Amino acid sequence: MLLTNLTAEQQSVLKVIQLDHLTSTQILKKVDNVSMILSLYTILDELKMKGYVKSYRKQNLKFHYAT
Repeated sequence: MLLTNLTAEQQSVLKVIQLDHLTSTQILKKVDNVSMILSLYTILDELKMKGYVKSYRKQNLKFHYAT
């Protein structure tokens, strides 16, 4: 996966969800350079718009994964 033109925060989030499908809270706990959940939502939205991330709901939880 080509990670050019991504911020350090976007790259960190993407690396974490390449390994497993995770909820936002799980991602936040694993990524050091993103400290607030609202920042994480913004990063996830940016990655979705670029086609790097997809999400789905399972048992009332939203999971994110790298495409």
